[in-house]
Amino acid sequence: MTATPSQTSNPAAQRTRPLGAQISHMLKDRGVTHIFGIPGVHNQEMYRGIEEAGLIHVLARHEQGAGFMADGYARASGRPGVCYVITGPGLCNIMTPMGQGYSDSVSMLVISSCLDEVAAKQGQLHQMKDQEIAAGTVCDWSHTALSAQAAYQLVDRAFTEFQTARKRPKHIQVPIRQLEGLAEAAPARPPARALPAQGEPAVWETLRNRLAASRRPIFIFGGGAAPQRDQMAADQKPDWLEAFRALGGASFATYAGRGVIPADDPLHFGSYLARPESAEVIGSADLVVAVGTSLSEVDLWRDHLGHRAELIRIDIDPEVLSDAQRGDIFVCGDAAGLAQGLPNGPLNTTWTAEEVAKAKARWRAQTDAERPGIVPLCDALKDAVPADTMYYSDMTQFAYVAKEVTPMDRPHHWHHPYGFGTLGYALPAAIGGAIARPGLPTVCIIGDYGFQYTMMELATAVELTLPLPIILWDNGKLGEIEDSMVRAQIAPNAVIQQNPDFLKLAEAFGANAKAPQTIKAFQEDLQTALKADRPTLIRVTPDIHSGD
Repeated sequence: MTATPSQTSNPAAQRTRPLGAQISHMLKDRGVTHIFGIPGVHNQEMYRGIEEAGLIHVLARHEQGAGFMADGYARASGRPGVCYVITGPGLCNIMTPMGQGYSDSVSMLVISSCLDEVAAKQGQLHQMKDQEIAAGTVCDWSHTALSAQAAYQLVDRAFTEFQTARKRPKHIQVPIRQLEGLAEAAPARPPARALPAQGEPAVWETLRNRLAASRRPIFIFGGGAAPQRDQMAADQKPDWLEAFRALGGASFATYAGRGVIPADDPLHFGSYLARPESAEVIGSADLVVAVGTSLSEVDLWRDHLGHRAELIRIDIDPEVLSDAQRGDIFVCGDAAGLAQGLPNGPLNTTWTAEEVAKAKARWRAQTDAERPGIVPLCDALKDAVPADTMYYSDMTQFAYVAKEVTPMDRPHHWHHPYGFGTLGYALPAAIGGAIARPGLPTVCIIGDYGFQYTMMELATAVELTLPLPIILWDNGKLGEIEDSMVRAQIAPNAVIQQNPDFLKLAEAFGANAKAPQTIKAFQEDLQTALKADRPTLIRVTPDIHSGD
């Protein structure tokens, strides 16, 4: 390999090291600061260069936790989350987070070791039939690097695609012998890639003309509608937002798109898109524009959006543009180009703030009736924490209510396992998010059952002295599954579990533990937890009341 000019001027870059160490140096050069993982005999060579390169390693208690931490870190920072894992069980354990990241468009790079030979040699430690294929079922791509050059090219390919395409996890595995072998340094960092073209001018002109002729346009904004976190300040608004709000068009947000449109916009229906009645509202529109959303099952919980008018779709992913919610007109590009397609000045629309407010009040009441007692907790949570709080929630009834009723004034501040729907996501993901935003508030919301999937990661949060409130919704059962069984006329079965003493458990890990009996005490415990020198488990039950 020929050294580049930047390498010849840098004595450290000329050193020959084991490939495992060179990979760490390469990642540092590409802007990586943290590695999440667990060392083992099969990936120890990847750890040789971590300290020398100046990387910070976060030790998880399980590879699933490491993957979720990387996920949470990536969502909070806008930068890729990187994991080091071992062969066999290490890779299998992280495949659930990889699947979650694939579903939710998260930039995660998983680098694992692999055995040098599996066809002619059986019974080896951590042996699998085919690691590459197994990982490839839950990520964007999975490849084996059989040389140092291949490893470097694959790393740069991953980072290039994180910049220019839909963000999704990648997996690179390197044979143990390759990791141990000497290699020259990786080439210099390639120049930053530009985002894809924002669509042809004629397409944006078509959108302007359609909007100008519309009297009842409605927009649906997904998580892809917001500028990426690494391209904007936390409270910065999209360039097109002011022009959009001047139009007088109505809007919905998917759960992932909350905060793209400020919650105080009088024509914003919020994140009630999954309410059945929203189909009627959308059906009353004479033009529908969907921006940065796949309009998937977990966005709608119905087969059809409900539109009768023309549908225009704007998305970076060509696959989305040809799915079951196929648009009549589509733009394959980043949502930033929307600024080119909005007319100047207000339209003569028929939407009114009154009809939007009535619909939101009605849907909020429905949500409260379906899962009683949680809406006041959601309101109390929102009132008790700073405006720039970042939330990580799990598959729990508390989160299902909060995703609908809790307004967000900025995007990329509520993270949830939307598509894959994994239990145990919130705690390790919140740890990753807190690492990415030191000094800024992060809150975890998790259920009593899901907490037991990844509760061992409390030890990591304690080690890192993270001021992380962990709101544990403890109803003593799989409440959502019980309700689903009842609706299906199935006698509830296997939905009641014996829980541990969560407060003593948290204290055993070295965390603080609280059990507020009133909503006021709940708020006080939250505020104290955000200032603590360690995580705080706040156990909340359906018996909590609003009195003093």
